[in-house]
Amino acid sequence: MSRIGRLPVPLPQGVTVTVGKAEIVVKGAKGSITTPLPGGITCKVEGGTANLSRRNDERQQRALHGLTRALLANAVKGVATGWSRDLDIQGIGYRANVQGKNVEFALGYSHPVIFPIPEGISVTVEKQTKVSVTGVDRQKVGQVAAEIRSLRPPEPYKGKGIRYMDEVIKKKVGKTGA
Repeated sequence: MSRIGRLPVPLPQGVTVTVGKAEIVVKGAKGSITTPLPGGITCKVEGGTANLSRRNDERQQRALHGLTRALLANAVKGVATGWSRDLDIQGIGYRANVQGKNVEFALGYSHPVIFPIPEGISVTVEKQTKVSVTGVDRQKVGQVAAEIRSLRPPEPYKGKGIRYMDEVIKKKVGKTGA
């Protein structure tokens, strides 16, 4: 048995799971997410938990068992509490502000960088240098945070750029004058 796949997924108060033929729909206070249900994997919702099982013990089925359970657990947490990724902007004159459905960044380029906020994601800026990306879909939140970080990745000499809040930048030693 898959060690991750056999763990039951606890369902918090207010979260409902509907099992279809090829998908699982998770609904909660923050919204709803559809998770694919591969062939050979079955889901049963019993008394506040969702249990996944597989038909046979092939290598592909074992891998899909754990994957499906992890995706279901992420969906349950997303609709119950939501996912968040925080970014920090460092550098003199580097800042961000939200304007409607766009985020405008000043990142040391000759022009402002406009980043459109995708559907289902909310971006908040606090103190012009702290950016918070939140949403119900973990994959989408991580992807948007990575795209924002890629606008100006942190450079290794001074550490200027956009970084994740918990990211540690290894700084390099600069040139020495001879």
